[in-house]
Amino acid sequence: MISGDDPETVGAIATGVRSGGPEQGDSPLVGYDARQLPAVADIDGKPDAESLEALAQILDEHGVYGRVRPEQKRAIVHALQSRGHVVGMTGDGVNDALALKDADLGIAMGNGAPATKAVARLVLVDGRFSTLPGVVGQGRRVMANMERVAGLFLTKTTYAALLAVAVVLLAVPYPFLPRHLTLVSSLTIGIPAFFLALPPNDTRYVPGFLRRVLTYAIPSGVVIGAGVLTAYLVSRGQGDPTVEARTVATLVLLALALWVLGLAARPWNHGRSWRFWLVIAMAACGGGAWAIPFARDFFALELLNGGQLALAAVVVVVGWVLIEIAFRLIGSRARHPAIS
Repeated sequence: MISGDDPETVGAIATGVRSGGPEQGDSPLVGYDARQLPAVADIDGKPDAESLEALAQILDEHGVYGRVRPEQKRAIVHALQSRGHVVGMTGDGVNDALALKDADLGIAMGNGAPATKAVARLVLVDGRFSTLPGVVGQGRRVMANMERVAGLFLTKTTYAALLAVAVVLLAVPYPFLPRHLTLVSSLTIGIPAFFLALPPNDTRYVPGFLRRVLTYAIPSGVVIGAGVLTAYLVSRGQGDPTVEARTVATLVLLALALWVLGLAARPWNHGRSWRFWLVIAMAACGGGAWAIPFARDFFALELLNGGQLALAAVVVVVGWVLIEIAFRLIGSRARHPAIS
C-alpha cells in the first residue's frame, strides 16, 4: 500500500483491512515514511540498477508506505519489476498516473481522474476493488485452460501435416476419409476441449506458454503420424483392401489421440476426477462407432480380423510408450502446473 498521506494514517487504514505484505499477526501495521526511501537516479533515461536494488531490499521488508511522491510510486514499480515481479498498480489520482503507466497492469478506479483512466489498461467502472479477485480468477482460468487444450489442437496439426507430406512423397491414397477425421477429431479434440476449457482453474500464469505447448504437442504429433503411417502401409502391404487399411489407420489414430487427451486431462486423482471419466466416455463412444452397425456403416469402418487387430495393437502400445516417454522426459523440463 503506497499513499501520499501521513504514514500513521496509512498504517491505520492498512491495519483495518489487514494488508501490508509480510504476515504480522494481529499487531498494528506501521507505515514507512517514504521520505526515507533511497532516491532512484536515472542514467541515460533508465533507472540506476544500484539504487533500484537498494529500494527493492526495503520493499521486501515493508508493505505500507506513506508520504510517497508520484515519482517514488513509479520507482517502486520499477524496483519490483527488477526483482522479476509482475506488477499491478491501482489508483485514482493524477499522482498515480506515472506508476499506472509503467506497471505491467495499470488499474484505475471508475471515479478516478481522467488522466489516470487514460493511461490505465483496466478501469473498474463500479469503483469496487473487490471486483479484482474475480477478474484475476477469470484470467487464470482462460490462460491455464487454453494451455491445457492448445496441445490437442497443435498435436493434430503436427500429425496432419506429417501425413499430408508422407502420402504425397509415397504416392499412396490418403489414410482417411473426411468422416474418419470427423469421428476422431470430435472424440479427441472437439467435445473434450469444450469441457476442458470451461471449469475454474486457479493456476498462476507462468511465462513460456508457446514453448511448453510445443514440447508437448510436436513429439506427440510425430509419434501419432508415424504410427498411423506405419499401420496403414503395413496393412496395405499385406494385401488388405484400402477400406480395411483405412479402418486400421483410424483405429490407431483414435487410440493414440485418446492417450494424448488423457495427458491433457491429467491429473486424474486416481479416477476420482471428472476429467478421467471424460476420457473414458470418449473412448466408449469410439468403441461404439465399431460396435453399432449403423454407426460403423456411416463412418465407413470395417470389422477387422485377428491379424489386423494385432497390427493395430502393436502400433498403439508402442505409440503409447513413446508418447508417455516424450511427455515425461521432454515436457517435464517445461511443463506448466496446469497440465502436470
